[in-house]
Amino acid sequence: MEPTPNDHRRLGRDLALFDTDPLMGAGLPYWLPDGAAVRHTLEEYVREAERAAGYRHVYSPVLGKRDLYEISGHWDHYRDDMFPPMDLGAEQVVLRPSLCPHHALIYRSRSHSYRELPLRIAELGGMYRSELSGVLGGLTRVRAIHLNDAHIFCTLDQAVEEARAALALIARAYADLGIRASRYRLSLPGEGGKYVADPELWRRATALLREVLDNSGIAYEAAEGEAAFYGPKIDVQITDPVGREATLSTVQIDFHQPERFDLHYVGADGAKHRPVMVHRSIIGSVERAVAYLIEQHGGAFPAWLAPVQLAVLPVAEAQEERAHEVVRQAVARGLRAEVHGPGEGTLGARIRAARLVPYQAVIGEREADGGLVAVRLRDGRRPGAVPVAELLDRIAARVAERGTELWPAA
Repeated sequence: MEPTPNDHRRLGRDLALFDTDPLMGAGLPYWLPDGAAVRHTLEEYVREAERAAGYRHVYSPVLGKRDLYEISGHWDHYRDDMFPPMDLGAEQVVLRPSLCPHHALIYRSRSHSYRELPLRIAELGGMYRSELSGVLGGLTRVRAIHLNDAHIFCTLDQAVEEARAALALIARAYADLGIRASRYRLSLPGEGGKYVADPELWRRATALLREVLDNSGIAYEAAEGEAAFYGPKIDVQITDPVGREATLSTVQIDFHQPERFDLHYVGADGAKHRPVMVHRSIIGSVERAVAYLIEQHGGAFPAWLAPVQLAVLPVAEAQEERAHEVVRQAVARGLRAEVHGPGEGTLGARIRAARLVPYQAVIGEREADGGLVAVRLRDGRRPGAVPVAELLDRIAARVAERGTELWPAA
C-alpha cells in the first residue's frame, strides 16, 4: 500500500526519526537521534508510571534454551513465529518470542510468601518474531520488538483487581500520550490445535476477564480466534488514519504458565499454593506505539515528547554566542534544545525548517542586549519578548505536566 502523507513510514523518514538498511534486513529498523529521543522519553515515562504503581524492574536475556520454550508451551504452539534454534555445543538456544517464560523463572528463583503478593515485575525488553517479509512495514510490523511487558504474580483473590488496575494504568497513559482506543476486545480461542487443550483453564480465565471489564465499566466485543495460545486476553485496539486496526495494549490472566513452571507461594496455612500470573503491557511494543504517535500527531509531538523542544534562532552571527548560552541553560534544565544559526539559511527559512518544534526563541540585537528572546509557538502564536528564565520556566512546567497547551493563559 502506498504511504499516505501522514503515514509513519513517510514521516518517520522525512523527519529523520528512523530508517532501514538492506544489510540490516527487513523488519529491523534503526533509530536516528531524533527518533531515539522520542523513544527514550516514552520508555522513561512508562518506567516511572510503573514504578509509581508498585512495579519492580528487571532485565533478562533475549536468548533462552529450547527447553525453556518447550516448558512454556511456545515450542508446541508458537514455533512457526519463532526464529530457528541455534546450535551451541550440545544445546540449542532460541531468540525469545516473549518475555513471560523468563519472568516465570525470575519468580521461581526465590521462595515467596503470600505476604509478598502481589509481586509486580516489569521489563522493557527485546523479543523476536519470524514475520514473513510480505507483512513487514515501518515500525508496526517488525522482527525485533521492544515490549513494555510486565507480569504480576498474585493470589486468585487478587487477580481481578490487579487486572483492573492494569487497565486503569493503560487509560492514564493513553490520556497523557494522546492515544485514542478505538475499542476493547475480549480475545477468545478459536478452533484447531493452536491453543492449549484445557477447557477449565479457558473457562476460569475468561470469566475473570469478563469480571474485570464489567467492573471497569468498559464496553467490549468478544472475538474468537484472537487469544494467546495459553489463555484469553483483553486487547486494547487502536486505529490508524486510514482505518487499519491493530492491538496496542493487552491484559491477560494466565493459569497455564504457573502450572507449567510449577510456581508456588507459601500461604497463611503454611502450605504451597499456585499463584495466578497476570500479563499486561501499557503501551505494547515501543515500535508500534511510536508509529501510532507519529501518525496521530503528524510529527508535531506534544512538547514533553518532542525530539527537540526549543529551537534558538540568532538573527545574525553576532547573536550566535548568546543563542548557544540559552541552549546551555535549557539543557541544564533537562530540556532538548538546539541552535539553528545563520549558516543554515535566512531567518525565515530556519523558522520554517523548525516548524514542528514546539517553541522557537529568536534572538536579535535588541533581545541579546536585554537578556530576552522573542518567542514563537508552533501553533503560530507569538507571545512576544520575554526573559530567558521565564521562557525556560514555562517550557519546563509544560514538560513536567505533560500538558498539551503550549502557552496557557496566566
